[in-house]
Amino acid sequence: MQFNKQKLVWICLLVMVAGIVGYGGLAAAGAAGDPGSAGDPLVTRSFVEKYVQDFMSEVGPAGGGSLEWSVTKLAEGQEFIGKAGTEFIVRTGSAVVVDPTGSGIPDLTAGKNVLAGQPAANNHLFTIPRSDGRGIRAQKQTIIMYRGF
Repeated sequence: MQFNKQKLVWICLLVMVAGIVGYGGLAAAGAAGDPGSAGDPLVTRSFVEKYVQDFMSEVGPAGGGSLEWSVTKLAEGQEFIGKAGTEFIVRTGSAVVVDPTGSGIPDLTAGKNVLAGQPAANNHLFTIPRSDGRGIRAQKQTIIMYRGF
């Protein structure tokens, strides 16, 4: 009989310990909060919003330049040097490519690379891939359209 009482006491103790551990786990889970709430332990919404705001203030808007086209007139010998992502079109006049790197400027209309000293065709879309001094030099009075400068 004594053996059964001892066994019963141990079983009761194990059940009580399991209950206490289970209750503690539920209490801890309840304190964690709902996902996305201020109590969410993974990442809080306010943290993400502040992080995005800080990041955007550091980087600025995408592209770094205007999406609107601007028109300018170049005098003979005047250079137009763009930055990375600048697009331009020679509307009237004539201009040659300026490229200190020797890589050329992509002519997106013709699908070819125009190297330094070669003419930039009128009404063709060009893009400057890097901010490394690439652009055009007017041979005579030239009107260009550009964006992203």
